[in-house]
Amino acid sequence: MDKILSYWIETTRDTNYPQLESDIDVDVAIVGGGITGLTTAYLLSKGGVKLAVIDANRIAKGTSGHTTAKITSQHSLKYAKTIKSFGEEKALQYAQANEAAIDMVEEIVKENNIDCDFKRVPAYVFTQEEDYIKKLENETSAAKSLKLPAEYTDRLELPFSIKGAVKFSDQAQFHPRKYLLALASIIKEKGSHIFENTRIVDVQEGDPHILVSDGGKLIRASSVVQATRYPFFDTPGLYFSRLYPERSYLIGMHIDGSLPEGMFINAESPTRTLRMHTSDNDSLLLIGGENHKTGHGDDLHKHYENVMDFANRNFTIIDAPYKWSAQDYTAMDEIPIIGSMTSGKNSIYVATGYEKWGMSNGTAAAMIISDLILHGESPWEQVYSPSRFTPVASAKNFIMENADVAKNYITGKLNTPDNEIDIGRGEAVITEVDGNKVGMYRDTDGKRHIVSTTCTHIGCELKWNSAELSWDCPCHGSRFTYTGDIIEGPALENIKPNETSI
Repeated sequence: MDKILSYWIETTRDTNYPQLESDIDVDVAIVGGGITGLTTAYLLSKGGVKLAVIDANRIAKGTSGHTTAKITSQHSLKYAKTIKSFGEEKALQYAQANEAAIDMVEEIVKENNIDCDFKRVPAYVFTQEEDYIKKLENETSAAKSLKLPAEYTDRLELPFSIKGAVKFSDQAQFHPRKYLLALASIIKEKGSHIFENTRIVDVQEGDPHILVSDGGKLIRASSVVQATRYPFFDTPGLYFSRLYPERSYLIGMHIDGSLPEGMFINAESPTRTLRMHTSDNDSLLLIGGENHKTGHGDDLHKHYENVMDFANRNFTIIDAPYKWSAQDYTAMDEIPIIGSMTSGKNSIYVATGYEKWGMSNGTAAAMIISDLILHGESPWEQVYSPSRFTPVASAKNFIMENADVAKNYITGKLNTPDNEIDIGRGEAVITEVDGNKVGMYRDTDGKRHIVSTTCTHIGCELKWNSAELSWDCPCHGSRFTYTGDIIEGPALENIKPNETSI
């Protein structure tokens, strides 16, 4: 289990949509080809909108290709806290949007006869600690007050004991790549564009807006949808100060036995999420958790090891052929940011901060944004509004996360590089070349790859991720390959390789 392999990606075909090679004009430009971008495109194309989906890499290979693939309104201990911070009316909007998202996915699957292992199952949040029982009881009451299908139980047929659990009935799970690749085919059949390996590096506001690709080609569009996890057009909302990134880990394994039907996550730390995924020819147990701030920690292999230790304690494992990680952004007030980020009819829209619940919130975002574009309003726009002001709900995370950014920015500049450069294969070190701080990685063939360790977003110093073999930014979550190419995050430029021979 040495390679990083996503089950969703390994069990679906590769895509081969073209790069953008000439200027085009569309009604709506959707940047990002994951759950939000492709669902938005599907809904708008049904309304006759001329559009283009543009992805910097291949569609459905970002977070949507590295998810646990739960489609649920049960978001751990969400509703008691949301009622307290936002009031019952906005908490109800959040609940209704996510319940509607489950129904929307099912409707799309049935309408288009999509074979994506979609299945309605219950979702549970459980605890093994006495201190959490009251919290779970309060969560059950809060969820019921919002008309969610919640009930409390103190019994689950899991291979370990629990103290209590909240059950949400009639939730769902699926194979996200099978679903999204089918949506992409439908979008193309309706006459819209999909472009891959095309990074948008600039947006010029106007009528129309003009998007500039890394190849210098232009897309002119009346409306723009940022479905990129982190907004690449950041200025109006200062999103770098409103979001923080976290990584989490998942292992797919074959076991002797099975789980009871359902999706399971614990309330306490460290997080443990479990579910079975069954297709026509395979049955796989997915176990994950171990979330941490991006760019933090030293030996990140330990997170996979911790998940595997938990699995070994509770299951008889035959093999574990898949493991992968994902990056998610959380808004400071812990409600996603979805809607119009600029004024006027022809707007720029944003969808970000899903807090690891992207399959439901991403679908809800597509419903909200497509409604705003087609009809000018959405029944759930208020709670998700990008212009909302929530100082009480945001205060704790805002202070903590931005203090952490400042700390990492300063300490990264002050840290003394390691001038010992005799590194082994598969190892990396930060050192100096001609007075410049650089990162050096020696690959399995013995070749050294040397890059700048300064993030091209706002200049924080990168840290080595030993589990994913990447340079990660501890400030805002930009990630780069060991050769310097962008993997994900807000950065728009690669980090520069250093050709100096050492």
